Amino acid sequence: MSRRRRLAAAIAAAFAAGAAPAHAELWGYVDADGIAHFAPMQVDSRFQPVMGALGGIQRVPGKTDHGQRMLTWLDIAPEAKAVQPYLREAAAATGVDVELLKAIIAVESGFKADAVSPRGATGLMQITPATAQRYATAEELRRPAPLLEARTNVLIGARMLADLTRRFGRIDAALAAWNAGEGAVRRAGGQMPDIDETQAHVHLVLELYWALLQRSLGAQAKQMTMVVVPQR
Repeated sequence: MSRRRRLAAAIAAAFAAGAAPAHAELWGYVDADGIAHFAPMQVDSRFQPVMGALGGIQRVPGKTDHGQRMLTWLDIAPEAKAVQPYLREAAAATGVDVELLKAIIAVESGFKADAVSPRGATGLMQITPATAQRYATAEELRRPAPLLEARTNVLIGARMLADLTRRFGRIDAALAAWNAGEGAVRRAGGQMPDIDETQAHVHLVLELYWALLQRSLGAQAKQMTMVVVPQR
């Protein structure tokens, strides 16, 4: 069995054991311009459930447009297709799954390569200057605006996530450190910190990651659990 199939067969037992809230949800819609919008709740009537409580893709009664359209958008939208080569390159270099990188980008920036947050996080994976100093190569840092380059942004983000996963031993803790900082996860004993915003962010990324794994592996993806590896 391949590593990705083992991961897919291994990422719902931990959720059932409390690694995620009982009703983690993913809602979304694709607007008239072909732009996908994601949220952890139904913001308004345009948002339809993509997933809920790890129940897989949901159909809305009386609706033909359902969660599959959102996942299809992640495959065929021009902005998503444009970064696919960089996702494959980053996955090969770091071991981070393409589907996980895609889920993070969807949640962090909606595939807007020029996105800049009020706190200065930039690009597809919303990388801060401090993160760039830590994980970018010297050559990358010499460029005028490396974080606005899609390929560089993805590579830096993948290196960071791979490093966090190695040090904290589990994907949910790594994503929590990504969102809230490594100190918050250490203070929580290497577990998910008791921060509502961070928990919502992590669960949203994991829900979308699981949906993408199911889509990629089909019937071979039966359940999801978190794999804990020893910290180094």
